[in-house]
Amino acid sequence: MRYVGLATQWMIMLGGGAWLGYKLDKYLGWNFPLFLILFPLIALVVSLWGLIKELNKNK
Repeated sequence: MRYVGLATQWMIMLGGGAWLGYKLDKYLGWNFPLFLILFPLIALVVSLWGLIKELNKNK
């Protein structure tokens, strides 16, 4: 059940990052979706870092 929570957290972080990036790109009026690409990648790195910390804590 612990990994179900992690999967849900990942989906929420990636979805939130994509939504926020989309809104920010639309607000700024840029043609290239920089934040739409950047925010989900940052969310992925942060969540992977948290996963590694969590898995190493149990040892």
